[in-house]
Amino acid sequence: MSVWSLTLSAAGRALAARLPYATHHGDLGPTLRARWGEPGVDGFVVFAAVGATVRIVGPLLADKHTDPAVVCVDEAGRFAIALCGGHGGGANTLARTVADRLDAVPVVTTATDASGSVALDSLPGVSAEGDVAGVTLAMLDGRSPAVTNPLAWPLPPELLVPADHPGPERIVVTDAADRLEETSPRGTSPRGTGHGGTAPDDVREDAAVPGAGMVVLRPHSLVLGIGTSSTTTPDEVAALVHTSLNNAGLSPSSLAAVATIDRRAHHPAILGLGLPVLAFPAGELSRVDVPTPSAVVRDAVGTASVSEAAALLGAGAGGSLVVTKQTSPGATVAVARRSGPLGTLTLVGLGPGHPEHRTPAATAAVQNAGVVIGYHAYVDQCADLLRPDQRVILSPLGEELDRARQAVDLAAAGEDVAMVCSGDAGVYAMASPVIETAGAPGAPPVAIRVVPGVTAALASAALLGAPIGHDHVSISLSDLLTPWEEIERRLDAAAGADLVVVLYNPRSRRRTWQLDKAIALLARARPPGAPVGIVTDAGRPGARVEVTTIATFDPTVVTMTSCVIVGASTTVLRRGRMVTPRGYRP
Repeated sequence: MSVWSLTLSAAGRALAARLPYATHHGDLGPTLRARWGEPGVDGFVVFAAVGATVRIVGPLLADKHTDPAVVCVDEAGRFAIALCGGHGGGANTLARTVADRLDAVPVVTTATDASGSVALDSLPGVSAEGDVAGVTLAMLDGRSPAVTNPLAWPLPPELLVPADHPGPERIVVTDAADRLEETSPRGTSPRGTGHGGTAPDDVREDAAVPGAGMVVLRPHSLVLGIGTSSTTTPDEVAALVHTSLNNAGLSPSSLAAVATIDRRAHHPAILGLGLPVLAFPAGELSRVDVPTPSAVVRDAVGTASVSEAAALLGAGAGGSLVVTKQTSPGATVAVARRSGPLGTLTLVGLGPGHPEHRTPAATAAVQNAGVVIGYHAYVDQCADLLRPDQRVILSPLGEELDRARQAVDLAAAGEDVAMVCSGDAGVYAMASPVIETAGAPGAPPVAIRVVPGVTAALASAALLGAPIGHDHVSISLSDLLTPWEEIERRLDAAAGADLVVVLYNPRSRRRTWQLDKAIALLARARPPGAPVGIVTDAGRPGARVEVTTIATFDPTVVTMTSCVIVGASTTVLRRGRMVTPRGYRP
């Protein structure tokens, strides 16, 4: 979430300094009006009176689904008030985050939050359309809506109401775009199986434009299977998808993911759809029985089907094909329906430690997850973002593979999971084992996203100056998973190439000799005065920075939370800062 803090007074400015957001001081009204609707701005924390903020914001409000979040904080920092954008804009979550940082009280007045009721417009894996406010009010008043759920889609227990005691309000669960099928008589729907009662048997509703007292929940139940040529344009694929869904009477709001062959996972026409991408190798696709196989496709890519087979694999166990292969000159599209939610697994790099080095994308990923899993020190690192209703799983150090399997299994079961790591998840962290686990033959389909973070090399280099301003290499000295012979060969290669070397995992209480050996290997190809930087606990309170030389290097000051940067022959000191020149000339 990209947020601006807006302040008027010195007291407000001091409070805003405790938040990890960009800050603007003064000119509250003009600044808020100028940034309202600005691309990439998701919310505002306004350090001013609620009344004053309401007068500024009121004329700017357009739609609760698109308006940014606004949170007001009083001058004393006692309260963080979610003013607008509670659910859709994320103001409720933002208010809780701000309150936690300022040791304030979050004030959330959204009716469902205050009463602990189901928020229809915030159900995971579902889009809500229609009279959300009216039906929610009825539920708050104790009137149970009639629930029509022909897909048997998993719903919160609060919506599993007795079929013989509905109110006049209705909730319809469908991925159809046009008209609903005629429903079965009231009382015939099974109870306690993940779906609710049915509506009266003479009801046929227009699900595209639900009227008063009716909400249509569009579960993200559909998986697009797509095959493309290498030259197919995004416009061609988008047009084929639109036509295929329209002809089948399916809602694009119910799309959960796009599935394809792995060689097309990064094709612009696939990425241009803006959906999570599930990619499968030809070998897996070839084992799926499909209604319209193609010998031409088999000869070209090694499988007789891409779109239908990918859609079925992406739909997972219990999935079914609802749109068979549709074609255009350069693409094929098929659609499968899942039997339950498609979970997501987000690998989150939290940065080196301090919240100011945590990206907005990482913050949003943790806040929006249903399950947060990680080594306890990393979960502690984002404790300020956790919600009371989130499931938090602490995993011991040394059980990385078990952690990866657990995260994949949770996502495959429909959970939205955030795996948190220090630094960057893809640098000596959990992204590798998780993606390997999720990509193993026979693994269930899981939508995976990697959120980058500030890794130790970058955080340490920033404190030292610019030591990695030219070519450099990162090498881990941990021989727990990599034999020392391989590490030594890489150190020799880096020394011979005269690269700046960043040493991760340099020394622990039990691993002490590896750092000594690494420095000795690098010293053979470095002048004695080559600078070496040692940064311990970069980006955390009490960070220590030391610059020495390769000849006078003392390994005993290095810990497991240190990062050691060994300069190249061209690395020099300038007023105490390390710099490796780029070689610019006037």
